[in-house]
Amino acid sequence: MIDSLLNKITMYRLVVYELIFLLCVAGIMGSFGVLSYSPAFLAFSTAVIFCACWFVNRVFAYVFEAPYNPESTWITALILALIITPPTTWLDPQYLSLALWASAWAMASKYMFAIGKKHLFNPAAAGVAMTSVFLGLSASWWVGTPVLAPFVVVGGLLIVRKIHRFDLWWSFMTVFTGGILYFIIDYQLGLGQALSQSFLTAPVFFFGTVMLTEPLTAPATRWWRMLYGAGIAILILPNVSIGSFYFSPELALLAGNIAAYIVSPKQKLVLKLKEKIRLSRDVFEFVFALPERVAFKPGQYMEWTLAHAGADSRSIRRYFTIASAPEDSDLRLGVKFYSPSSTFKKALFAMQPGDTIVAAQRAGDFTLPRNREKRLVFIAGGIGVTPFRSMIQHMLDTGEKRPVTVLFANKTPDDVVYRDMFDRAQRELGIKTVYAFSDAPDASGTRFIDRAAIEREIPQYEDCLFYISGPQGMVTSLKDMLGELGIKRRNIKTDYFPGFA
Repeated sequence: MIDSLLNKITMYRLVVYELIFLLCVAGIMGSFGVLSYSPAFLAFSTAVIFCACWFVNRVFAYVFEAPYNPESTWITALILALIITPPTTWLDPQYLSLALWASAWAMASKYMFAIGKKHLFNPAAAGVAMTSVFLGLSASWWVGTPVLAPFVVVGGLLIVRKIHRFDLWWSFMTVFTGGILYFIIDYQLGLGQALSQSFLTAPVFFFGTVMLTEPLTAPATRWWRMLYGAGIAILILPNVSIGSFYFSPELALLAGNIAAYIVSPKQKLVLKLKEKIRLSRDVFEFVFALPERVAFKPGQYMEWTLAHAGADSRSIRRYFTIASAPEDSDLRLGVKFYSPSSTFKKALFAMQPGDTIVAAQRAGDFTLPRNREKRLVFIAGGIGVTPFRSMIQHMLDTGEKRPVTVLFANKTPDDVVYRDMFDRAQRELGIKTVYAFSDAPDASGTRFIDRAAIEREIPQYEDCLFYISGPQGMVTSLKDMLGELGIKRRNIKTDYFPGFA
């Protein structure tokens, strides 16, 4: 039920909904005196910060000729509204200085502190940090209060679940909790009061679910994400300092952003469409010219931004797996079009040679193992075959041989894409592809990738490493089925990236 609802909205839209919900809850509590913030002043603060963020972002987007992303503005503004204390008077000079300065720096940081056209820092953290440095005014992080904690935790964990970043969340919370317990024992503090001050009257839940997990400034792969979360948790512990200097949450996050860039450099590419190729009835391949070399592993994905008028609720960003191999001179996407299509898909389909799209945030752990002798099974459903196209094309380009079997599910034979490549892989590399057609089975009679197909086509499947890519429902059901067959969890890899919907 929850996954079904989450799959209908993008990651960014979910974050916007969660932040608006928290502000609404705070306003309701303020109206009943549970919180000391007036609903009117809370709404005023949100409006001031949003207008400042919108204006500055528009100016910089125009100057730098960058696409304007409304969701980015909304998210940063709403975060700032939740961590900057609302005013108590309409023209509170201290509040206005903090709110306007932080908003301006938050938006400016995306353009001024950028490497390869990709921003380095979490914008909200950069905004409040710069305000603290220049004006001596700090964010209170007022969202970290006991009455809001349940709403922060539930909404935050929905975000973490949506983007599959439990590795980052758990590493952060485990290290932070362990550090707090050590602090309690070392200083002989009261357990209840110390835990309350560390978790309920502090912004650790909001920080850990909303800000820490931002994909654009976090590492791209699992182990680096876990180290990233653990390192930032250490920095914000109350008994950790460098000399007399203690890290605030925003400074700890900025330090983590720098480390994340070092281990996981970001690129932002403006790509021109070379050609659009029809692969099947409703699948097209988009071929983009590369202005510079892009280093990626076969099976990884990128975030694609296509600005267009009248964007619907799914906005102007999508995540697509790279279908080309690292050795290709072009970057390829395989995209399935549904009816009715989103405004993004309509704008993408309408692209003509020479039109541009922005690609960034290369990431993903759905990649080949280091052990080339490991027996692999690739299970694909429809356009979920794109990461396998990248992997197998890479093997063909490099002559790298691995023991691979592909199970490829479609409705009919006419829906199969990249068949020529699979045929070549079978001739040159010995990679077997088994096709399953639910609506029109071929001579083999295989209709579904089920337990019988696995047992029939994969001898000694217990020793294989399984990769599954396709519609989320298919991925989940096949993962469960493999578990029933006795396949260990560590031998099942599923393709997932933020914003799957």
